[in-house]
Amino acid sequence: MRKLVYAGLLTLGLAASACLGQSPLDELKKKAEAALGQPKSGADGLSDDKVTLGLKEALRISTGKAVASTGRPDGFLKNEAIKILLPPKLQTAGRTMRLIGMGARVDELEIGMNRAAEQATPQAKQIFLSALTRMTFTDARGILTGGDTAATDYFKRQSTQDLATAFTPIVHQAMLRVGVVRQYNAVAQNPTISRFRSPQNLDLDAYVVGKTLDGLFYELGLEEKRIRKDPAAQTTELLREVFGSKN
Repeated sequence: MRKLVYAGLLTLGLAASACLGQSPLDELKKKAEAALGQPKSGADGLSDDKVTLGLKEALRISTGKAVASTGRPDGFLKNEAIKILLPPKLQTAGRTMRLIGMGARVDELEIGMNRAAEQATPQAKQIFLSALTRMTFTDARGILTGGDTAATDYFKRQSTQDLATAFTPIVHQAMLRVGVVRQYNAVAQNPTISRFRSPQNLDLDAYVVGKTLDGLFYELGLEEKRIRKDPAAQTTELLREVFGSKN
């Protein structure tokens, strides 16, 4: 019976189009779908449900890859795009130490900070999944039609505070374990560089947490761009249907 109602409305639309010279078919189609309880479709012909499902699938894949690539040994340290370097307040001192043959101390500090980031990043997976559960139809449409990193920007808005809260104790413990505080003090207080002002009030934990977030979102942005632009990255039928028309 529902199908007969839908067909009848479409037939009326076709008849009207012949008389009026312009088709009210789209409007009638919307009314018919609403009467039948079918989800609305956007200009791209995709229902809100399909857009949301496709987008969530894409984000589960992209966040999983970003977390996996950063949350492993050398995920930060060997990735020049996100490697954590000395804090700006220590960079002049670090360059001086390298010039006088004390670069090993600087290297130890940088290695320790990157190891801490690599140990914290896996905590992001569950936080990202939680952000997905809060995504609305409006969010999904905006992300789908937005820029190349619209989803990454969504996660930044939804997750940054939760990520920072989760990362901070892990980073702190990891840096204690690998001796970052000791290495930091060796760099900051070395008498050879005493002419440089010691960086007072530098929160090394906050610095590493911030750089960890920067690196994670950078990698997430790359994964998002791949899914949007590269057909090879659209690994399921749903992803191809939702994102294929955008290429």
